[in-house]
Amino acid sequence: MTNKQSPKIVPLQSDAHRDLKVRELGSFGHVKNSHMVPVTAHEFTRLGAEYPIVFVKNSETGQFQSVALLGLKVGENLFVDGDRWQGVFVPGSIRNHPFVLAPSGQGEDQLVVGINEDSSLVSKEEGNPLFEENGEESEYLKAKKESLIHYLESDQITRAFVQVLVDKELLTQQSVSVNAGEEKINLSGLYIVDEKKLNELGDEDFADFRKRGFLPALYAQLGSLHQLSKLAKMQAGA
Repeated sequence: MTNKQSPKIVPLQSDAHRDLKVRELGSFGHVKNSHMVPVTAHEFTRLGAEYPIVFVKNSETGQFQSVALLGLKVGENLFVDGDRWQGVFVPGSIRNHPFVLAPSGQGEDQLVVGINEDSSLVSKEEGNPLFEENGEESEYLKAKKESLIHYLESDQITRAFVQVLVDKELLTQQSVSVNAGEEKINLSGLYIVDEKKLNELGDEDFADFRKRGFLPALYAQLGSLHQLSKLAKMQAGA
């Protein structure tokens, strides 16, 4: 664990942030120490061609979450090389930076757009304006809000998807040993889809999975585990 302070995320307001500008994501410093990031089921097919996708369990809440592995060691992201991303498809949770959707405090259904004021992408000098001179939202901010809403909807569907996997007992804990050059790295606390149980699903459950569009994500997760060897090669060359 590190003592790094949490980012300063505040609700976006036209009066307080009228002069703020945001540069397009050209630096990945905010995730350079993240060896895994949350991903949505809608991303599995594209992400699985580059990253291992697994599930992790929150020890406090017992809830499972789908994540993409970006490194084999805590605190190391093998895909960040200076300002460059060593991959083709950047996970949505990273692309949305420095914006977030957060509860407004007025009820669970009320959300507000927040911004990480500490981000190096945020300034008054350079980038896309968030508001017009009349205080109206800029086209850039409107597009970002659309992206945030789309990601939130995908995240909610993913939560339902993961809960079905839990209910059907389709997640199994997996310890993985990876050889990165001369170094052997053991990964624990990971969960994956139990392929044997998946194949033993009854016709009714399987048809329900197909109807709800879950099958591509399931098979993408299983196929993505081949990317562990890619991470091992990247680690060996790091």
